[in-house]
Amino acid sequence: MPPSLAVTLVGRHATLSPLTLGDVPGLVAAATEDRATYAWTAVPETTRDMEVAVSKLLDEQERRLGVPFVTRQSETGLIVGMTRFLSLRWWFDREYPDGAEIGGTFLAASSQRTHINTDTKLLMLGHAFDVWGVQRLDLKTDARNVQSLRAIERLGAHFDGVLRHWQPSVARGEESVTRDSAMYSVLPSEWPEIRARLLGRRD
Repeated sequence: MPPSLAVTLVGRHATLSPLTLGDVPGLVAAATEDRATYAWTAVPETTRDMEVAVSKLLDEQERRLGVPFVTRQSETGLIVGMTRFLSLRWWFDREYPDGAEIGGTFLAASSQRTHINTDTKLLMLGHAFDVWGVQRLDLKTDARNVQSLRAIERLGAHFDGVLRHWQPSVARGEESVTRDSAMYSVLPSEWPEIRARLLGRRD
């Protein structure tokens, strides 16, 4: 049986731990701080909905389709959100994926636009490129989500284009609506410059 990809990533401001059902109460507390910030993101609000979401992510992890994390403040251990690697792709005969995406991310309102967000990206990109050795890392968002678009662009990711009607919308009030997704990527040669930029922001 292939080895688990679950791992704990520890940074100065953020710690990413393997997601478990025991994290549900903390995730619900983080998700209900201020719901106004989740207009473009599907973030479960109730305990039951969070349990269903976490169970689904754990099932995907078992099938090596994703690697979900709970995000904590490094200093206090307080749960402030969730993120994951998804769309794992194996092209060559290796233990680790050759391609992946960072997504499925939410942060409590009080942790948005803080060093926690920067540290999280630094940890995940570092793990993907320096440990897994991926050949491509994807980031995508609803093409209408200006705040997310700008954040990805500030990161330094390359804009690959808009994938029209790529997936169901998770925007509030848009059940059964298809969205256009803006796709960005980072390649190994681009990682050192992005790492330096993130380190400068974090410190």
